[in-house]
Amino acid sequence: MSIRTLLFDLDGTLIDTNELIISSFLHTLEQYAPGQYKREDVLSFIGPSLWESFGTVAPDQVDEMVETYREHNLKHHDSYVEAYEGVLETIQQLKEDGYQLGIVTTKVGDTAKRGLKVTELTGYFDVVIGLDDVDHEKPHPEPIYKALKELNANASEAIMVGDNTHDILAGKNAGVTTAGVAWTIKGRETLEKLEPDYMLENMRDLLKIVGK
Repeated sequence: MSIRTLLFDLDGTLIDTNELIISSFLHTLEQYAPGQYKREDVLSFIGPSLWESFGTVAPDQVDEMVETYREHNLKHHDSYVEAYEGVLETIQQLKEDGYQLGIVTTKVGDTAKRGLKVTELTGYFDVVIGLDDVDHEKPHPEPIYKALKELNANASEAIMVGDNTHDILAGKNAGVTTAGVAWTIKGRETLEKLEPDYMLENMRDLLKIVGK
């Protein structure tokens, strides 16, 4: 196997936004479903799009809930977000060595790029595929297909790295190699059940996988 293209989920994979996401969900849910949700209840919402998550709460108020969530999220974004240990140096090394790098996220593109900027990851990725760039979100393979097409890359030489079941399933559906991250807030067992090709203990493990 020869990996030349590395695709990454963003939140929970490259950058730690867990507390920001949880606080934004709780803030929103308290307004639309007072007293019904606690911290542990919103963990299942992490990964799917906001529309999918809020659609299970109040289907007739999804757009309003998404707007409330985003307002809170953007207001507190920069004070919460940071890159996981080992991420920046690994991405820098991969870029320096000529690998193609891409982001495939369920965030909208502008918000994803803000996260990259805050964590000093701007400029390393050749493509950023956000929710607003596709018709179907992960685990549908479309976002990965689109990234590969824009990079003129082959699925047989690509790997999808993520912290959520949607990432691993999307990778499998697209026919690329998959890697889960052991630091997922969902618990590594959740990803291991899907049998990804690799489980990363630290992002630096990728350097070994690609043969560096």
